[in-house]
Amino acid sequence: MRLDKYLKISRLIKRRTIANEACDAGKISVNGKVSKASYEVKINDTIEIKIGKKNVKVKVIGFKEQKKDVSVLYEPIEQNQI
Repeated sequence: MRLDKYLKISRLIKRRTIANEACDAGKISVNGKVSKASYEVKINDTIEIKIGKKNVKVKVIGFKEQKKDVSVLYEPIEQNQI
C-alpha cells in the first residue's frame, strides 16, 4: 500500500492530499529515510511524522482497506508535542 494512502487509512493524517504534500516536503520518513508518497509500506516499517509541533513515530503492524478499526494498523512508539 502506498505511504500516502496508508497515512490516510490509519488516520495518522486526515487527508491523502495533505499526506502527499507532507511527503513532498520531507516531513515523513520511513525507517529513518525521507520517503516519497509512492513508497510501498511494509509490515514492521517505522514511520515518523514531523508536522509543525507534532512528532509521531509508529510501527506498521497491518493493513486494511477500510477505516473501521485503525488500532490494528499501527503500534505507537513515540508521540511528542513541543
